[in-house]
Amino acid sequence: MSNEPVVIIGGGPVGMGLGIELGQRGIKCIVVERYKQPQRIPKGQNLTQRTMEHFHFWGSEDQLRAARTIPREYGIGGLTAYKTLLGQYSYDWMQRELVRPFYFTDNERLPQYATEAVLRRRASEIPAIQTLYGWTAESVAQDSGGVDVVVAEREGGERRTLRADYVVGCDGSRSLVREHAGISQTRSEHDRLMVLLVFKSHDLHRLLERYPGKSYYSVLDPELKGYWKFFGRVDLGTTWFFHAPVPSGTTKDNFNFREYLHSAVGAEFEVEFEHIGFWELRIAIADSYRKGRIFIAGDAAHSHPPYGGYGVNTGLEDARNLGWKLAAVFEGWGGEKLLDSYDEERRPVFESTARDFIEKAIETDRSFLAEYSPELNKDTFERMWDARRSGAASEVNAFEPNYEGSPIVWGLTDADCSAIGAHTFRARAGHHLAPASLSSGRNVYDELGKGFTLLALDVDDAAVKAFATAAQALNVPLTVIEDRRTGERARYEAALMLVRPDQFVAWTSNNGEVDQEAILKRVTGLGSRTAPPVEA
Repeated sequence: MSNEPVVIIGGGPVGMGLGIELGQRGIKCIVVERYKQPQRIPKGQNLTQRTMEHFHFWGSEDQLRAARTIPREYGIGGLTAYKTLLGQYSYDWMQRELVRPFYFTDNERLPQYATEAVLRRRASEIPAIQTLYGWTAESVAQDSGGVDVVVAEREGGERRTLRADYVVGCDGSRSLVREHAGISQTRSEHDRLMVLLVFKSHDLHRLLERYPGKSYYSVLDPELKGYWKFFGRVDLGTTWFFHAPVPSGTTKDNFNFREYLHSAVGAEFEVEFEHIGFWELRIAIADSYRKGRIFIAGDAAHSHPPYGGYGVNTGLEDARNLGWKLAAVFEGWGGEKLLDSYDEERRPVFESTARDFIEKAIETDRSFLAEYSPELNKDTFERMWDARRSGAASEVNAFEPNYEGSPIVWGLTDADCSAIGAHTFRARAGHHLAPASLSSGRNVYDELGKGFTLLALDVDDAAVKAFATAAQALNVPLTVIEDRRTGERARYEAALMLVRPDQFVAWTSNNGEVDQEAILKRVTGLGSRTAPPVEA
């Protein structure tokens, strides 16, 4: 029986990302993945600017961008159309470039299997990561001292028992880890059977040349009552995927998928199918992301319709959040409350994502389609369609996951962790740190440390030294960046900022009297969980 610090069940993007986050910090882990090679189904394609920051810090940003299947100069924007893609009414959708200034990296788009391949290559370069490809977990059982995981080789008879201090289930929406841990789920059923089609068509590329720079397209059809028909490019000019509602009981053989595609586009075109699959549209969230020594992340913790590109990005943020916290505990400077904060931060953010963005979008579209129609009142429809066009950027601007209500953030007293926020350059406790140029010409992000970072702008040496001394006494890794409070840095509107290993701000001050030890204990899960004062 092996004995490892962490065993990760599931080696998709989330599991492999978690392995890299741990492995780069020197924490040994085993990743158990059922497939020997990534499965060539093009899901989870939109990678946000925030997600690309993860790949930057995982040392694989350049490799990921090199793996993209659509030329960079083509663009990765989206479009929403009424009834058919070639119809009279359409507008730009999900314009992520609008929030680009608030992140260190550009967003990206490529099939999930290409992302997985990049992550596998990166993991193979890290000695602390062991991978078991072609293996599955059969049982997971914990006791007071650790967790036993029985794994089996899929194409052979070998079985092993892995012993770990902690186990993380990244094994999808039908998670065995979640089930064996006894973690329940809350589900929001939408009673829709969905089809996923992967097909080749040069004709469709030619038909959609009227929309240059677009990589994905949603169709609002009144008959579907707010649910989408959705097209996405897998490459430029050849391969596509499509998902949409189909009648209950639909199979590969009893439905005309070719005609369904033609009706969504508004024209006939040649189609060569590569894959036809089905899935049930629902939103599900685990009632806890932790049970003792067992954690869950990604689709094992939360699943939802692939609306808005939230899925893989949410899962990868889980990996960053949990990874540094587990490493902190193994390194001796993180407390048990730090591990509890994974659930306390990430679960409310997904609840908000599902409620305030995904379900809200479905209901908004349903109401619009029920009330307005160009056939009944063209002038009113066009006026309201233009209003939707004008407001299309609001979702991107408002989606700003934050941890204002976190027990390990020293900030606002009356706040909740949420996906709703507002992008700003001001440094706020619980929010992502925006990039800024330093006097040296480098970016703040180029200088952030693997542990906590103290950004000190026009602060006297004694205050900085006091923080460094407190961190050393608590064994908290601390990088100090000192600079002038001028240029882009003035937009932070703070003199002192304590930044977490995942680039979220833990505390800010304008150089008043502070208790450095109390702050550091709180943000590392070693201190009080009582409400902090309002941030300075």
